[in-house]
Amino acid sequence: MNGSALRIGLLISLCVLAAPMLAHAEEAFSPPLYQQLRYDEDYKYLRDPSRRVDFWDTVKYVPLKSDGSIYLSLGGEARERYEYFDNTNWGQGPQDNNGYLLQRYMLHADLHLGTHIRLFGQIKSCMEDGRTGGPRPPDKDKLDLHQAFLDLAFGLGGDSSLVIRAGRQEMAFGSSRLVSVREGPNVRQSFDGARMTVRTWGWSVDGFVTRPVKTKVDVFDDGTDFTRSFWGGYATGPFSILPDGNVDIYYLGLDKGVAKFDQGTAHEHRHSVGTRLWGDISPVDYNFELVYQWGTFGRGDIQAWTVASDTGYTLNSMLFSPRIGLKADITSGDKNPDKPDLQTFNPLFPKGAYFNETELIGPANHIDIHPSVDLHVLKPVILTLDWDFFWREDTRDGIYGNAVNLVRSGQNSGARYIGSALSFKGEWRVDRHLTFVGYYTRFFTGPFIRETGPGKDVDFLAAWAAYKF
Repeated sequence: MNGSALRIGLLISLCVLAAPMLAHAEEAFSPPLYQQLRYDEDYKYLRDPSRRVDFWDTVKYVPLKSDGSIYLSLGGEARERYEYFDNTNWGQGPQDNNGYLLQRYMLHADLHLGTHIRLFGQIKSCMEDGRTGGPRPPDKDKLDLHQAFLDLAFGLGGDSSLVIRAGRQEMAFGSSRLVSVREGPNVRQSFDGARMTVRTWGWSVDGFVTRPVKTKVDVFDDGTDFTRSFWGGYATGPFSILPDGNVDIYYLGLDKGVAKFDQGTAHEHRHSVGTRLWGDISPVDYNFELVYQWGTFGRGDIQAWTVASDTGYTLNSMLFSPRIGLKADITSGDKNPDKPDLQTFNPLFPKGAYFNETELIGPANHIDIHPSVDLHVLKPVILTLDWDFFWREDTRDGIYGNAVNLVRSGQNSGARYIGSALSFKGEWRVDRHLTFVGYYTRFFTGPFIRETGPGKDVDFLAAWAAYKF
């Protein structure tokens, strides 16, 4: 079977899987949406037979004891994604003439043994087909254990609770700027370690000690990355000073045995403290974040920072209820590569497709201004047009990818302007199970890209379908 036939067949299969659910679309009860962190889903509501309106409800809640206190929940996801680059990496390295297919399949089981004990496990299979130059690090993992953890839950009186978690797990905090599941790429991120969560008086407070999981391409060979340690605390709660306001306060620590920046390679030990203010005061929504970092890089000291903002205004009275948005972000860069001190910001474990789906640039040594317009053409269809403009924060430092990998050294150009990315996205949420997305980006190169290597404009096209149950 050739690549095109395979893609068509997979998409048709997804539509067929969706058909049973569509037959129930008119039922009065609307089941909750699936969560990005699948372990956050709660199917105890299916103890009520009148709420079992979905085709998959027979596996979402499988009682193993007559009173329903012990039950099993099964779920999964299939995502088929096609990508095409014209002038990959601005024309540097192997070029691909016809694009490639990324496939991701995930299955999980969630076993609740009463109110205090829970076991959660998830496997993944992520494949790449047809990419010139082979798969990138987050593209391929044939079959592996993605999550496997034990939860112990305790009541603390009233609505307060404590959960202690140990094992392999996904984590995401806040806007996923610093800690995420890396949803955009084919292989998601998970961590090995322990986590404690306390919920009380409207607050959620997490403490964790982990190491990231290192992705390998073969079968059940992913292991703990002992070259990196990641720990911290994250608190989220109400902020009554602002109407409908919320606040995040956090500390995150990272130790990396070998870290590479434009000034060189050394051991990195970094601390981050930050806060985020966010809320939705219709028709305005806002999200502001400030982070400061310190620590050591080799024999030098680290002093880095970032300020990020995302503000929107929704015109509900207008046709298609447009949301006009503006993001403005800045991350510090290294001031002098000849000195041991380092000022480059490290985004730690940021969300995939941070600025756009091309992932050409990550949030380190950068300034960007990012206006956008969202149109709700129909209830399930959202169209987004945005244009992101990029500069270097410091002209002595290079530009980096999402994994803080050096993309272009800054030591051979004094130009500040990197370029801009014009993007269009169309998303059709057929129902809670099935989503189709089409995406296009044109990256217009600026002087810095043209002066530091191949500097061709980039065209990127992607289309994907995702089915969850």
